[in-house]
Amino acid sequence: MAFDPKTIITYLWAAAGVVWLVGAFTAKRTSRRQSPGSRLFQLTLLVVAFSIGFNKRFEVGLLARPFVPASQAVIFSGVAATLVGICIAVWARLRLGGNWSGTVTLKENHTLIRKGPYGMVRHPIYSGMLLALLGTALAFRQVRNLVALGLMLVMLLLKIRTEEKFMLEQFGAEYQEYSRKVKALIPFIY
Repeated sequence: MAFDPKTIITYLWAAAGVVWLVGAFTAKRTSRRQSPGSRLFQLTLLVVAFSIGFNKRFEVGLLARPFVPASQAVIFSGVAATLVGICIAVWARLRLGGNWSGTVTLKENHTLIRKGPYGMVRHPIYSGMLLALLGTALAFRQVRNLVALGLMLVMLLLKIRTEEKFMLEQFGAEYQEYSRKVKALIPFIY
């Protein structure tokens, strides 16, 4: 069987989607949710990012140009980064348990998770997704995948801002201390 990075990456993203779908049924009841306008804007960015990154209709002109050489090392590194990123995101999602939601929410009996991947960064699901998208961009090699990564980064930074506000309001000094000790997305950096 030949090594087909696009197929492998598609299956990795599909597996992550299944984990998210199944996990949605285990979430606690919501006590507070971000505004519908905020969520709609974030969801729009997400859909546009994934459409540009994965829909062949965007494989045109400048968007279709390669930004890295077509070497096996680059492509393999991209597949590996996608796998590692998705594993981090899934690990974080499972660790979050019933506190998880696709929208920024506070759950009934919400708990502050600080172990596992949450001991390395405050938003490991997002870190993992960004690493996976970077890996996908390397493996697919097209400018459109960098555009998708950029859009996803913007969306996640907006979402983080809202989440941080909710967490500070809910957990106060405990969250402030956690924020001082643990970076948001990239260990030791940001």
